Amino acid sequence: MSGKDDIKKHYKVVIVGSGPAGLTAALYTARANLEPLVFEGYEAGGQLTLTTDVENYPGFENGILGPDLINVMRKQAERFGAITIFSNIDAADLSSRPFKITTDASESEQSGLEVYADTLIIASGASARMLGLPSEKELIGHGVSTCATCDGFFFKDQEIIVVGGGDSAMEEAIFLTKFASKVFVVHRRDSLRASKIMQDRAIRNKKIEFIWDTVIEEILGEKGKGVSGVKLKNLKTDKITEKKVTGVFVAIGHTPNTQIISKQLGTDENGYIITKNGTSETSVPGVFAAGDVQDTRYKQAVTAAGFGCMAAIDAERFLEEHEG
Repeated sequence: MSGKDDIKKHYKVVIVGSGPAGLTAALYTARANLEPLVFEGYEAGGQLTLTTDVENYPGFENGILGPDLINVMRKQAERFGAITIFSNIDAADLSSRPFKITTDASESEQSGLEVYADTLIIASGASARMLGLPSEKELIGHGVSTCATCDGFFFKDQEIIVVGGGDSAMEEAIFLTKFASKVFVVHRRDSLRASKIMQDRAIRNKKIEFIWDTVIEEILGEKGKGVSGVKLKNLKTDKITEKKVTGVFVAIGHTPNTQIISKQLGTDENGYIITKNGTSETSVPGVFAAGDVQDTRYKQAVTAAGFGCMAAIDAERFLEEHEG
């Protein structure tokens, strides 16, 4: 991690994001002697930092903790000359090269930076979706969470709810059984979207109980005291019931972090960056996208790393073709 005084004004490669995609791109461009600058963001490491055991990333026979995997990737990239800073970008002007990138105006050490990039790799990932309930917003951090790894310990021997039906929801539910006495999985359909292996693990777990065809209408509780329960609505009968729980974990998917650049780049209806013909190239020459910010299908750490590799190679070739 570098301080503000270490940052130059102009870089050949700037990378936004520090998950597997961003750090792999940093590794490859650093090894190509391009000295990339990486804006890690305030959620440094992306979704892997919210994950416990990663068992399906090649090279780790016994698995590895998500945060540990990110730390290894960061150190490897920095070893070859990548510069990483803990900051979000506030604006990016993609109208002409070099691209102008500005960090936010917070009071952090790296605030208010203005740098120029000959190429830009966007690997900013995706953020957790929320239910959109006023009570959810009020109680976030007070019994409502999107991170089982962060908050599971606080619900030891308690009954809690996980909302969702995909792999993330099953992973959250299974992890939470290490602490909670009971985990109720609330899903709006009568079948899960999760992969079969994750479904089987969750269904076999005696601490997990499924509540089908149901949504949360309201989360009950007070900010000072925490969650006391939820109001549930059965979508087939419209019946409203209350269930006493002390925690609600929301695991219903993610939204790509493309808000700052979405009006300057081609994106789909959900905000994911569109890339060209199996490459990482975007609608703006010199701008490349990698990882969950453009991946609508796979969303795995190993595929994100692969996309990061592609973006790095594409950026290197672009520079070779466009440098004096």
